[in-house]
Amino acid sequence: MPRFFVLIACCACLFSTCVDVDIPGSAEVVKERSAPPNIIFILTDDQGYGDLSCYGSSRIYSPNLDQMATEGIKLTSFYAFPSCSPSRAALMTGCYPPRVGIPDVVGPPGVAWTANKQYGLHPQETTLPEALKSVGYVTAMVGKWHLGHFPETMPQKHGFDQFFGLPYSNDMLPEKGYGNLSLMRNTDTLEVNPDQTQLVKRYTAEALDFIRQKRDVPFFLYLAHSMPHVPIFASDDFLEKSGRGLYADVIAEIDASVGTLLAELKVQGIDENTLVIFTSDNGPWLTYGNHAGSAGPFREGKGTTWEGGMRVPMIARWPGKISAGSVSHHPASLTDILPTLVSIAGAGLPEKKIDGRDLTAHLTSPAPAAAPPPDAPMCYYRSGNLDAVRVGKWKLHVPHSFRYVDIVGNDAVSGNYAYRDTGLELYDLEGDPGEKYNVAEKFPEKTEELRALIERLQAEMETEKRAPFRPGEGVS
Repeated sequence: MPRFFVLIACCACLFSTCVDVDIPGSAEVVKERSAPPNIIFILTDDQGYGDLSCYGSSRIYSPNLDQMATEGIKLTSFYAFPSCSPSRAALMTGCYPPRVGIPDVVGPPGVAWTANKQYGLHPQETTLPEALKSVGYVTAMVGKWHLGHFPETMPQKHGFDQFFGLPYSNDMLPEKGYGNLSLMRNTDTLEVNPDQTQLVKRYTAEALDFIRQKRDVPFFLYLAHSMPHVPIFASDDFLEKSGRGLYADVIAEIDASVGTLLAELKVQGIDENTLVIFTSDNGPWLTYGNHAGSAGPFREGKGTTWEGGMRVPMIARWPGKISAGSVSHHPASLTDILPTLVSIAGAGLPEKKIDGRDLTAHLTSPAPAAAPPPDAPMCYYRSGNLDAVRVGKWKLHVPHSFRYVDIVGNDAVSGNYAYRDTGLELYDLEGDPGEKYNVAEKFPEKTEELRALIERLQAEMETEKRAPFRPGEGVS
């Protein structure tokens, strides 16, 4: 066998679709790597860990996502961040939210409480779609952006070739004291205060059109549903069909949307060369009662650094690359998505420091436990503060204030939060995933080790964090 053929044949490659290439002067044939895979990333809003039947819900039936998990990998320790904008910043940059100047929810214009939150993701940050475009991907975003509504911070300034959706959350409406909510295509407003019963349908239709138009080139599609963030709506095809209330109707419609997209990949003949990832941006907004989701076995919800606020469902499917029926219990987060996807696509990492890790080997291992992610602490940031850290099974909270449901709401009317403080609290997440039993006094050495780690990481972040974009400051 010619030496050149031996070298090529021994190179590991994630992309299995190949073509035969004749080597001059040889009867042998080598395999040439095909185009990198298409990538579809689906993000829901305020969907809790316990809001899918494949994650143990008895209230919600999600057959398409259940099937996606059966055909791919389900992660049980996947983390977002406590609220909308920080999670989206982590996804787009591979960084913990305070590193890129997005520690809190970005505010829309015209409301007093958002006066100090009029900022967005800085155009100098290298984003996931920009990295993918550097190796030939076409990119599209459909749905909720919420990383700044200024011309300098909208999706097309951050690497997306096209955008259809809302600039921020679907509850930022005139009746709540905000300005009009704009449904946009690229930089143009198509409608103000659109009919939200049709949002899932319209987002799905846009996603399907993009897949059909770009099936012959590598593409990245980011589909960020506005639901089930309150106010929640379902179209007539799903309204009152679940028999479990409006929230279950909404998840059923999102689940059907996922099924429609997966079916279209098969119709277009690109199913085996498309990686699809599904997750949520934070835990459930618990004060909304029956219009909120469930954190499953975990404590608290959105807006907190307890497990229920940040641990979310995550399913990845890539036929032939991710082993069907895989389950991973290793911690991972939205910060890991950028380095993983750019590795899979063959792109380079951003020049500026990021926090995420490449999970490619872990996701594509025949047994995920055999290829664990690189060891790293999981940092629980909220409003720029490092409230807790997880290393392995151990999670330590340092003293901080957190909110809990004091009065639960019902039928789109919010209840109330009250606040209390934590102490220095250590939890064994393997034996106590609900964070009920503080064992700090039982394990003083582990408590001190993690406390010192938090102190060091917080100090490093304070010196390393970068500024967001603010209007009038320019982008140079």
